[in-house]
Amino acid sequence: MTAVVKEPDKSQHVAADLRDKVMTGFYEPGEALPSTARLVETYQVAASTVSKAVGILKEEGFLRGEVGRAVFVRNKQPFVVAATAYKEPSPRGYKYDLLQVAEVDPSKEVSQALRLAEGERVVVRKRLLLWDGDPVELSWSYYPLSFAAGTPLSRKAKIRGGAPQVLTDLGLSEKAFEDRVSVRQPLKEEIDALRLPASVPVFRQFRTVYTDNNRPVEVSVLIKGGHLFELLYHQPVLPEKDSTTNR
Repeated sequence: MTAVVKEPDKSQHVAADLRDKVMTGFYEPGEALPSTARLVETYQVAASTVSKAVGILKEEGFLRGEVGRAVFVRNKQPFVVAATAYKEPSPRGYKYDLLQVAEVDPSKEVSQALRLAEGERVVVRKRLLLWDGDPVELSWSYYPLSFAAGTPLSRKAKIRGGAPQVLTDLGLSEKAFEDRVSVRQPLKEEIDALRLPASVPVFRQFRTVYTDNNRPVEVSVLIKGGHLFELLYHQPVLPEKDSTTNR
């Protein structure tokens, strides 16, 4: 039986075009959106369709309304994260809440990434990153219990210098990391914690950190709202060995 694919309605098409204009800077932060009448003329749709489209973008955080005035583009712009950066910058206005520290049985994915023996447990540290009081990232960091037990990693308290300092003190300083990045619809826990509209997808970063001899010492799962973050890639172009190679 062939699955029926529901076509986006007109309000979703209008919302998609306005979203693109906000994200590409056509409408700048703090700028007022054209009036409903002007948008009706531009998109050749009903006023109710425009209102629904604007409502979608308000819910996603792209627009904000002021009673009796107009609808404005949000002042906060997407937070650009360099994909090659191990630690994200901590601009003014950012802080995190430590939600949980516990000894748990890891998932198969985490266990394989940390190369754990069967039945080996981990310490998990669950955190919520806040930007000016708004939740923007939910994360879980896992450490083998074999070295994390009895260290600040296993205590429910923020760590001065962070986990990297503890790992360094243990002789396990970080030398490299790798990220697997995917995009999917959010889970209920993520919707609730990050206050996400159900229609907004999330970035999922699965990060493995290595010490000497390519030994994994940390795995982190980071969930970010797709409407708040952009990943930046910068890769040098190396000279081709064979100049006759065609692209």
